[in-house]
Amino acid sequence: MTYRERALARFPAGSNGEYGIPATLVPVLQRGQGCRVWDTEGREFLDLTMAWGAALVGHAHPKIIEAATRQARDGANFAAVNVRAVELAERIQALSPCAEKIRFVASGTEATLLCLRVAQGATGRSMVLKFAGAYHGQHPVGVASMLAGKPTVLPASDPSGTGAAWVERDVLTAPFNDLATTEKIISEHAANLAAVIVEPLHRCLTPVAGFLAGLRAVTEKHGIILIFDEVVTGFRLALGGAQEYYGVQPDLVAYGKALGGGFPIGAFGGRAELMEVVAEHRLPGPHYVWSASTSGGNPVSCAAALATIDVLSEPGIYPGLHEMGSHLRSQISAVLADQGETAQILGDGPLAQVAFSAQPVTDQQSWLASDRARGRALMLRLLQSGVFLNPMGTKLYLSLAHDGEAIAEFVRHFAGALTATRKFLAKDLRPA
Repeated sequence: MTYRERALARFPAGSNGEYGIPATLVPVLQRGQGCRVWDTEGREFLDLTMAWGAALVGHAHPKIIEAATRQARDGANFAAVNVRAVELAERIQALSPCAEKIRFVASGTEATLLCLRVAQGATGRSMVLKFAGAYHGQHPVGVASMLAGKPTVLPASDPSGTGAAWVERDVLTAPFNDLATTEKIISEHAANLAAVIVEPLHRCLTPVAGFLAGLRAVTEKHGIILIFDEVVTGFRLALGGAQEYYGVQPDLVAYGKALGGGFPIGAFGGRAELMEVVAEHRLPGPHYVWSASTSGGNPVSCAAALATIDVLSEPGIYPGLHEMGSHLRSQISAVLADQGETAQILGDGPLAQVAFSAQPVTDQQSWLASDRARGRALMLRLLQSGVFLNPMGTKLYLSLAHDGEAIAEFVRHFAGALTATRKFLAKDLRPA
């Protein structure tokens, strides 16, 4: 049996989650280097997902591999505070304005989950508010109102994909970039609302002027905890993340993905008085939240993260990432215009996304109104032609390993895929 056949026999849909690739196209990756990956059939792909953004420095970056390997010789995990964890906490605190105290976990999902639990424990309130279309990890709140599977009237939440009907009771949903509506929802439910959680760059949707500052003001007014999910934006938009980039400071913050340079890691932190709810001397409560992670803060991932921050601290890194992202978005726009296609190009920094719509896309409703079947057909064709990405319509991620030549290569693939799929639905991969 081939690895593809073995994967299809053992993983639901032949995937470890979300890709939604037809069985005939499922790749099993064998190695990666820089901005490229290779599968078990010897196919080379230009990578535009980069481990969903975790490999911001590129695959197998020598400085990250060296740091992790050196640390592994002294032990891979102790399930306890260790030298590398202390050093990493200090580095993050120096970069993250709100992170007065920190704890490490093993993933971004755990980081956002613990932020929510800390907020609920600190306030004694049960409800949380998120924004329609946002993904905050694999827990029920993280998935609620993301899939648009069950029509709802805001602020009611959509439980589709959560496996947890209780989100309809405890999770409120607001429209991103609509401050007036959000303020109204918050004011009406303030007595029971523990937290507002937001991706400062919502998927690939840029916050309109004043939106994040308005969230900061209304949550402070009502004593509600503001959580920034910086699992994607952390260390990607700026070394200090979205807090630095947008100039708004939350109460709690969640990190993951790019922090580890490809190694699994998560961290959550915030104001010292809030983070004290996880301190064991407060057990059993009433304002106490149990928090422990077997592999959180393991020295190998922490060593990789320290090396990653070193690389990202080098001169010119962030201007280069932003310039490259802007160039990618402008080149995609030029191809669409040349072929007479109408679409919105979303994103900021080293991120991009295409929404086939004649109208501006600023929130979940306008995103759902776009031609997503057209987008999926395009993504599948790109995968077929040698670009590794997630064909379920998520972001295109650039890394330090991408350069002008890689972007030019992608644009050639994009132009070909756009032409080939113009007349066909997503399920049809026949050439035009």
